[in-house]
Amino acid sequence: MIITKQKTQDDILRILSGKEKIFIIGCGDCAATCKTGGEDEVAKMADFLKSHGKAVTGTVTPDVTCVSAQAKVAFAKNREALKLSEAILVLACGSGVQCVKENDRFNLDVYPGCDSMFSALIDKDGSFREVCSSCGECLLDLTEGICPVTRCSKGVLNGPCGGQNKGKCEVDRNKDCAWVAIYKRLKEKGKLENLKRRHLAKNRSHATKPGHLSL
Repeated sequence: MIITKQKTQDDILRILSGKEKIFIIGCGDCAATCKTGGEDEVAKMADFLKSHGKAVTGTVTPDVTCVSAQAKVAFAKNREALKLSEAILVLACGSGVQCVKENDRFNLDVYPGCDSMFSALIDKDGSFREVCSSCGECLLDLTEGICPVTRCSKGVLNGPCGGQNKGKCEVDRNKDCAWVAIYKRLKEKGKLENLKRRHLAKNRSHATKPGHLSL
């Protein structure tokens, strides 16, 4: 799940300055869940732009905007509306924006309507929590499903550091120390021997940007 927040209305108007005919593309997956780019948000954005003198030529909300095949279908179904447009406003993550741009055959200006924040899991209360940094070297088999790279404020691989106090992090006293949590889970499972394994510094080449994988 890619977490996004919608840009401010002032930022949207600034980005679209000089453009009068706007086509809006949302995303029915992550952005819809975050309530930043689903059908309701796309409709509200259309009303907002119209109220500021913009002509909204059309809207579409693909199931997943960052999939090229779906972007192409969206373009094909809205070909006539896109011909009348000067720009596309994308209410989705950065990957969605770039997917739209790369599949646009009308050579329109493509603008982001959201800021991408982080990838997350969705808690049972509906909140979003970052738990993975996509580092390319997963240690979760040794840490009972708790990522020290992400959930430790310092990213310590062989912890805890000397700053934890009563299970709380010295960086944020309201935050549980990731390594204390790891210790407790390992103890429950009878796997404390995992703590004896020393982890070398991360090989950053495994997370070199931009990532690419061919299937």
